[in-house]
Formats: sequence, C-alpha cells, structure tokens
Amino acid sequence: MAVTSFAAIDIGSYNVSMEIFEVTRKGGLKSLNSLRRSLELGRDAYSKKRITMESLNTLTEILRDYARVMQEFGVAGYRACAKSAFREARNSQLVREHIRKKTGIAIDVLSNSEQRFLGYKSIASKGEEFQKTIEKGTAIVDVGGGSIQISLFDKDVLLTTQNIPIGSLRVSERLSSFENETTHMDELIDQLIRKDVLSFKRMYLKDRNIDTIILVGDYFTNLVFQNRLDISKSETREEFLRWYEHIIALTARQAAEEMGVSMEVARAILPTAVTYRKLIEVLGASNIWLPGIQLTDGIAYDYAERNKLIRSTHDFDKDIMNAARNIAKRYAGSKPHTDKLIQVAHAIFDAMKKGNSMNARDRLLLTVACQLHDCGKYISLVNISDCSYSIIKTTEIIGLSDAEREIIASTVRYLATPVPFYSELSRFTAMTESDFIRMSQLVAIIRLANGLDHSYLQKISDIKAVRKEEKLVITVETGLDFTLEKGIFRENEEFFEETFDVKPVLKIRKKLN
Repeated sequence: MAVTSFAAIDIGSYNVSMEIFEVTRKGGLKSLNSLRRSLELGRDAYSKKRITMESLNTLTEILRDYARVMQEFGVAGYRACAKSAFREARNSQLVREHIRKKTGIAIDVLSNSEQRFLGYKSIASKGEEFQKTIEKGTAIVDVGGGSIQISLFDKDVLLTTQNIPIGSLRVSERLSSFENETTHMDELIDQLIRKDVLSFKRMYLKDRNIDTIILVGDYFTNLVFQNRLDISKSETREEFLRWYEHIIALTARQAAEEMGVSMEVARAILPTAVTYRKLIEVLGASNIWLPGIQLTDGIAYDYAERNKLIRSTHDFDKDIMNAARNIAKRYAGSKPHTDKLIQVAHAIFDAMKKGNSMNARDRLLLTVACQLHDCGKYISLVNISDCSYSIIKTTEIIGLSDAEREIIASTVRYLATPVPFYSELSRFTAMTESDFIRMSQLVAIIRLANGLDHSYLQKISDIKAVRKEEKLVITVETGLDFTLEKGIFRENEEFFEETFDVKPVLKIRKKLN
C-alpha cells in the first residue's frame, strides 16, 4: 500500500498553522502532527495595507521551524496557503520572495473563492455526514478576520455563495476608537454589520428555509463556540444564545482570564460572537454544526483528490457549474441557447483535446464561459463584450482562482472582438503566455459553437465532431434552413485554424421527418 506524507500550512490573520498528514488510498487522510503559532498579520494588513518587518521576521522564523519539522517527517509534498492578510498587503509579493529565499517555502496567496472552496472541501472530508446535511436547507458560514463567506445549499445543490467584507478583525479595528465611549459594544457591532447581513438575506435567502448552519471559521470560531479541541460538535440555537449572553457580559480582561487567551485575542472574541449571533438570527437556523476542521484539512483533501489518492463522494465541479448557472440566471441568460451552446462546444472540445494539452479543468472553464457568454446583455446591448468581462471579473465564482476567472472573462470579451496579441494583452492583465493560449483556444471553440446557434433557434438536433489529421469535421443534423449558420461558421474558420493549426469543416445532414 502506497503511503504519502503531506504538510498543509495555513497562514491566517491571527495564527500560522501546519498539519502533517498520512495519505493512503485505503485509509484516506490521517493527521500525524499539528502545530499552531500566534501571529496577528491581519491587524497590520487591514489597517496599514502592508506586512511590517517585525511580522515578516516572526513569520520567517515560524516557517523556518515548520520546514525543519517537515524534513524530520520526510514529507513528500506540501502546500503553504496565505489568505486575506496577504491579499490585502501591498508588499505581499516582496514578503513571499523573502520567505522563499530564507525558508525554501513557496507561498500560494489564495483568492477568496479558492480559500472558501478549500474550507468547503474541509467539510466534505467528513463524508456522509456532510452529504446528509446539505440535502436540507444549509448555510456554510465562514467568519474570518477580513470577511464573512455565506454559501447556501439545498437538495445537494449549491445555490449561491457570497462574500461580505465584515470579518472579526476588520470590525474590531473599525470600532476600536469608540471602545471607551459605550458600555454596549455589542450593540455598536450589531449596527455596523446588520445592513450587509440583511442585504444578503433580501437578495439571496428570500423565502428559503435554513435548517442547519455549518461553521467553517477559525481559531476565534472555536473559542466562541467552546470547541478548542477541534472536534465535531453540534448544538442548538438556544444553547448558543445562552452562552452568548454570558460572553458579551464579560470585559476583554475577564474574557481573557476565563478563556486563557491574550488581551489581543479577547478583544476579537466579542465581534466574532456578535457576528455569529446576527447570522444565526437572520438565517433562522435551529441547528449549528462545527465539523471540527481547519483549512489545513481542505488543503490536504484537495492534494489527495488531485493526485487521485482519494475519491470524493461529492462533485465539486458540479458546484462550480451551478454557481455559474445561477449567475447567468441572475443576468437573464437564455437557457435553451446556453444548453445548446454547451452541447456543441463540448463536442468540439472533446474532438480537439488530444494533442493540444487541454484537460478536464479546461473543459470546466469552457462550460463556465458558455454559461456566462452573454451576461453583459443585461446591462447593455451595445457593449456586450466589455460588460460581460466586467461582470465576470467582479463576480466571485467559488472554486475558481483569479487567474481562471481572468481566462473566462477574457474568453467572453473576445467572442465578438479581435483577440489582441499577447504583447498587447500583457500590458493590462497579469495573464501568462500559457493562460493566453488556453484563453485563445476557448475563444476559438466557443466562436464556432455560438455561430452554429446564432439565431437562438436550436436548429441542430444532433452533432458529431471528429478530427481527421489536419481537419476537424463537424457534422450537424437539422431539419431547418442553415444558411445563416453556414455563413457565420465561415467567418470563424480562420481564427480556429490559426489557433489549432486544424481546419474546421462543416457538414450538414438533413433531418428526415
């Protein structure tokens, strides 16, 4: 039985954690060692927009120690992930390079959607318990130092996921100057966050019933819910509210003494507790589940899944596609046309993927691009391309990195306008040459596919795409006049051939009534 050891490092707003796992096909993930060191990176990052030299030196020492522990355990692989503090710090690039040189550890700065997706995978590592829970109305709530993420599920389907920039450290910093002017700090915190939470309810919750809230928070979540040992724990709404009334009556010093934490940590407990109380109130859930996981679980689970060391019982790609489908619905996309576009685009992609370095992830990006290809029509029928680009760039799609969202947004932008040369595009995007090629391939495929349903009449009853040496033969069956589609196909032939070095050929077979 092959055994792999893997180290997952989580660089958060309050602490730096590392967990070493044993990964086997038979046994799945097994934690071997867990380390956590306190470091408040978020306080400087949110207020000063930078990581100070003092914090950098401390972080370097922590990671140097973690590198030594990894060596002792003989880990086969690792992943170090930084979250919102690094995203907000303007000097994060320099900090990452400094740490790489001093410790040998490369840090991935997760986009918000990547971070929340890994948190979501942490819960999925609980297997059947997670699957059973999301069959009913469920909200996954992740309260971090910089923001809150709320994801709604019903009948095993991801309905929406939204980020609200009111995390516990950010709230604490915002109200710190008012601390000595009130004896009801909990009321001030409630007033600060209520607008954003109620806006979420009005726009996304509507009449949906939420049975369970799953909490994917961090160190402070476990403090607030008395779960410092990171065990799976369930409690009712009433049980939490009784504890809540006790905790908000404490001063920061009293909370520090009772919980055995520093004053700095104690000051962040109140905004965390009030935030959770408000969310529980607004979402109306009667049950609360803390699965006893950290982001390190999700990092390890993702590694094992990608390397086919474990098989997930949950379809995460389906969640990404559902998220894209719901965005398209919000912007009044045409479902019949989009469904036909995806069918045709998939046929072309599957015929072309061999020999072009396109993989399953590219097929997923293709699907998302098809779902959102004309979302800009909701804003303007004149500047569809630019409006679609802006919508996709500014809309979070859970599970996609910023780079992948840029590929999708640019794909949609250049469906109706010329694709610029990479030398031009690189001036205003961070797209790599590899990503530029991926984007160009998706553009070429969707242009052909979109043209074959240009009238939005779904004339094609069947399609088959086969690559024959230097040609791609696309055979469509239709019982309707196909003159318009033939003409538009010819307009898109040249760019497809230029991109793939393969000439597309359209054959039309008349459908017999």
